[in-house]
Amino acid sequence: LLAGDFRYTSAMRGEPALRGRHIDRLYLDNTHCHPQRPLPSRQRATRQAAHVIRAHPRHHVVIGVYSLGKETLLVDLAMEFSTWVVVSPWRLEQMRLLELPDVFTAEEGAGWIRAVDVAEIRWDTLASWNVLHPTIAILPTGRPVKVTHPKIHPIPYSDHSSFSELCEFVKWLKPCSVIPIVRGGMCQAYFQKYLSSAPQALPDLKIPKPVPESVQQQRKRKAQEPTCLLKRAAWHSMPRGVVYESPEEHTEKSEEFTDVKVLQQNCCESAFCSKDGCTCHTGKEEGKEELSGEQPDVARAGSAVSQAPAPSEHFPTGFAEQYLLTPLNVLKQNSSQKFDKLVEDFFRRGEAP
Repeated sequence: LLAGDFRYTSAMRGEPALRGRHIDRLYLDNTHCHPQRPLPSRQRATRQAAHVIRAHPRHHVVIGVYSLGKETLLVDLAMEFSTWVVVSPWRLEQMRLLELPDVFTAEEGAGWIRAVDVAEIRWDTLASWNVLHPTIAILPTGRPVKVTHPKIHPIPYSDHSSFSELCEFVKWLKPCSVIPIVRGGMCQAYFQKYLSSAPQALPDLKIPKPVPESVQQQRKRKAQEPTCLLKRAAWHSMPRGVVYESPEEHTEKSEEFTDVKVLQQNCCESAFCSKDGCTCHTGKEEGKEELSGEQPDVARAGSAVSQAPAPSEHFPTGFAEQYLLTPLNVLKQNSSQKFDKLVEDFFRRGEAP
């Protein structure tokens, strides 16, 4: 059983999927698996938040939340104080998809309680909000936090189970073993006395052998690779704000550039090669005519890849697509602004009827 992120309640004992089950392994949400860190129930934490709000009757209230979670707190506070909760348009759509009560709005000023991203609860934002109107911030979290402003009020509200709730859950379920899902959290010792002594009946998981790829599938995959490369390169060149990427994605990027190098293995490594017989000189005059409207340094970079063995059915004839397939040592000679402009020009031409 994989519990995921959850807050245990005794009502879960009535769930048909859990009642009377023999659990071999329990993958447990151990976020708050600390005996010295007690947590109140969510109902009690909601009352604490309401008490803070009542103590500031003339203040606007800003509540810091993550992308998901704490929705019940927002609904309860909206009902308690009979006000709309102002959220961003994308969060409003999310609340509708979750089929929550109609207490949310994206209209600024419609309500005096507002939900924002938890990262906005800072000293500078509190100072700017208080210039416009007296404002307090509520930070619902079960984790220890450092308060940076006197008007930031942490509330021990959490959607993760407390230590006592985890013990009650494991004691009722009686699994054969407990596996924590939070890295670095070794909490199995707390639950040893609640585990079942029955032998574990684990399935024999056999990894299937990979099916050999047919020649036709290989050709189809290779034929699609250049197009994907072009789209990925153009997408990565455009500004997208702060993006967190996994190590796997970085690995994929390095493989993409490796593929580009393979495509260019028959081309000269230098953009200014002057060796006799070098393929860089082939089609040099054609390259000049085609690139007559471009800047000289960019034209030299384009001529270095004029003979790239890219299939014509996947790459329309033009300068931008050749630029995207230029080796890295040539790309370094041109600014990123020129690269972005060429990519935008390429897609603009591609969208024309």
